[in-house]
Amino acid sequence: MANNQSQDLDIEKLAKKYYKSIIGVVVVILLAANAFFQVGPEEVGVITRFGKQVRTVNSGLKAKVPFMETVYKVPVERQKKQEFGFRTQKAGVRTQYARSSSTKDESLMLTGDLNLANVEWVVQYRIDKPYNYLFKVRNADNTLHAISEAVMRQVVGDRTVNEVLTIGRSEVATKAKMKVQNLCREYSLGVQIAQIVLQDVNPPETVKQAFNAVNEAQQERETMINQAKSAYNKVIPKARGQAKETIQKAEGYATKRVNNAEGEVARFKAVYEEYRRAPQVTKRRIYLETMQEVIPKLGDKIITQGEGNSAIPLLNMQMKKKQ
Repeated sequence: MANNQSQDLDIEKLAKKYYKSIIGVVVVILLAANAFFQVGPEEVGVITRFGKQVRTVNSGLKAKVPFMETVYKVPVERQKKQEFGFRTQKAGVRTQYARSSSTKDESLMLTGDLNLANVEWVVQYRIDKPYNYLFKVRNADNTLHAISEAVMRQVVGDRTVNEVLTIGRSEVATKAKMKVQNLCREYSLGVQIAQIVLQDVNPPETVKQAFNAVNEAQQERETMINQAKSAYNKVIPKARGQAKETIQKAEGYATKRVNNAEGEVARFKAVYEEYRRAPQVTKRRIYLETMQEVIPKLGDKIITQGEGNSAIPLLNMQMKKKQ
């Protein structure tokens, strides 16, 4: 009996010893598990001690005081996005989207000319100030979602439905990005807006057919106006060119006639001056020059004296003319 009791005491002591060792190992494991943590390559770790931020650590294996410090991992290098009017169900080569009543409510907006439009857009952003993102605002993502929807309604409400659907889409996205970023900075959200993209803008389904008919009529009107302008640009410049050409020809002809007339006048004046200086000589020269031009045109002619007694010898002018 004494031996059995001593054996039981030894077993009990050994069990207590193992229990203490096991408890010690568990405590060490818990301390190690709570003291070391891994920060991802796109993250930073914000460490707080009793709720107060004490430091920020970069990616890698890091350590903290167990049970006294808490780490919050924030993906600062990852670009996040929020979708409005739709939700992405499956991303890939053929991305699948889903729309529900809640998404339709956030995308249905009133434009400045009192028309309705379904505006679907995406806000892409990243976290640039982890402390503000975690502690300045309760649930910064939901706050950003509300800010983006309010700003988009304001921007769309300042424009007509045609501007939102066509030429004003880029301006709407740019203006919305600027306003959202200013509000995020004012509210200390700690996020940086990368871009706002208008995914799709359409009129509501109930008026879509009528709206498309109006757009087709406007496009047809623009086409006809462009065709008329094209015909105008072809005919009018040609007519102007022809008119200018006719005017230039008339001006050239008038200049030629004036120059010829002035030349004739100058020639007559020169002859008249010579005539005044020597009338007889001038008369003789004019007579001889005239006869030189007239006689070759007479052909075979015989000139006799008034009595007809004898023929006046003539030069063979016809032969000279042929030569």
